[in-house]
Amino acid sequence: MAKAPVLTRQADDFPRWYQDLITKAELADNGPVRGTMVIRPYGYGLWERMQQDMDARIKETGTQNAYFPLLIPQSYLSREADHVEGFAPELAVVTHGGGKELEEPAVVRPTSEMIINASFSKWVQSYRDLPLLINQWGNVVRWELRPRLFLRTTEFLWQEGHTAHATYEEARDFAARIQRHVYADFMENTLAMDVVLGRKTTRERFAGAINTLTLEGMMGDGKALQLGTSHELGQNFAKAFNTRFLSREGEQELVWQTSWGSTTRMIGALVMMHGDDDGLRVPPRLAAVQAVVLAVKGDDAVLAKVRELGDRLKAVGVRVQVDDRTDLPFGRRVVDWELKGVPVRIEVGPRDLENGTAMLARRIPGNKEPVAIDAIPGLLPAALEDDQALLLRQSRERRESRTAEVSTIEEAVEAATSGGWARIQWAVLGAEGEAKLAEHAVTVRCLVAEDGSVPESEDAPGNVAVVARAY
Repeated sequence: MAKAPVLTRQADDFPRWYQDLITKAELADNGPVRGTMVIRPYGYGLWERMQQDMDARIKETGTQNAYFPLLIPQSYLSREADHVEGFAPELAVVTHGGGKELEEPAVVRPTSEMIINASFSKWVQSYRDLPLLINQWGNVVRWELRPRLFLRTTEFLWQEGHTAHATYEEARDFAARIQRHVYADFMENTLAMDVVLGRKTTRERFAGAINTLTLEGMMGDGKALQLGTSHELGQNFAKAFNTRFLSREGEQELVWQTSWGSTTRMIGALVMMHGDDDGLRVPPRLAAVQAVVLAVKGDDAVLAKVRELGDRLKAVGVRVQVDDRTDLPFGRRVVDWELKGVPVRIEVGPRDLENGTAMLARRIPGNKEPVAIDAIPGLLPAALEDDQALLLRQSRERRESRTAEVSTIEEAVEAATSGGWARIQWAVLGAEGEAKLAEHAVTVRCLVAEDGSVPESEDAPGNVAVVARAY
């Protein structure tokens, strides 16, 4: 009798495959409160690597890290009507503390525009204080009715940037810089994720913003996932908190602001964009362990060789782990490393040692072949870069092959409900057509210009709407 597969096949049940993989690759578990999650060490290790890379990119823009309170006075939320209306259904409110009813309820932050703007209004006095560029790494709470690990959870981890500028143009350009040079560069070059950069429609933009820039990725089942957003807030929050500065001309003026964020949702995207029926496939530049050297058996000579090879790989800059747990079955260890998506597996047994070879298994292309042990340190760095490029190429080819150019709303719905995306002229679709798409659980993921760039306005001539079903 054939063995049951470790994971549900993607083609049979993609959501079940996703849940199986999250559990069996030891990324996360459900928390005790509905909608919360426990991020396990392997999953958190991915987040740490993402965080380190992103943090460096954010700091290159001149932005500094700070930390703001988790609890926000409820009265703050009433200061910006569109913002509070947008988040009202998701709020968690604290009414008691220290055994007493609070004089004013406190909201657990769903985002930090309100609490940060209260500080900005004190910190900004003059044009010399601008631009003010602040980022926060933390957690937020948004009460989810239909939670799914990493994709939609009641509490999640993220970074949120908040900036204040002297002019509209400076704020606009900074929001665009974050979208392209921080988020897109990170997602494409570190996560190997193909992303479409665009502008949200009025219906889809962030509550309280005058413009939202987005990055959208196609998952393995053809659905879209929003991977990061960068918002132009205009002067909405500056008016609400009276954040003014003395200009060079001696006039009191309101600041112009941005906010931007990316979350642990990127781990879910990593699973759904790169995973296959055998488990994760982690991009080599992201992987905390790029190569694992496995001892097939507990032979002294084999153990000595795998440890030596591990040291040689470290010497050439490969992040390596030696698996000498020969008290566990070899097959079980192989399956575990495949599930976790480690890019390269090097297997050494007594027979390999006799031949001076090791079995080299590359997780991303899926091939396996014997290679001279002494040659491995020299060839592995280039092989890892090749595999990094392959993942990005595969994700781009998936999106391109499953995106249809359509001319009617009916064709757009058909493409989006049959496992793909559609592109349709915004002049043809418009706000009325967008509402019709919503009746079929299809949304406009973003608007792009004819040449694929991010349009300067929603009504720019030639805008194309990218539409899809989304997570």
